[in-house]
Amino acid sequence: MYRTKRKFEKGSFPAETTLGKHKKKTRRTRGGGVKPRLLGATHANLSNPSTGKTEKVEILRVTRNPANVDYDRRGVITKRTIIETPLGTARVTSRPGQNGAVNAVLVQKKS
Repeated sequence: MYRTKRKFEKGSFPAETTLGKHKKKTRRTRGGGVKPRLLGATHANLSNPSTGKTEKVEILRVTRNPANVDYDRRGVITKRTIIETPLGTARVTSRPGQNGAVNAVLVQKKS
């Protein structure tokens, strides 16, 4: 290695949002902006495509995480994670570690 990393090349560890007590941290980004990082989540903003309504619901459990097999076992919530809610199963559409909220869309049952 011919030189060390410059400050603008520096990365950070993933937030790895888990199912548990709601916890949020903010992180300063390049340019002076802030990025909210969700570390723990209990609720999700659930949209129902058939009715067009969105409501805040409790997350019961993490069913499947296609990003990483290990995340399934640990209950980590990332984009496209399948979660179980009182209204049914839903797919996470937001990036909780990047934008600080869990937004999900209700998955229609195949008949």
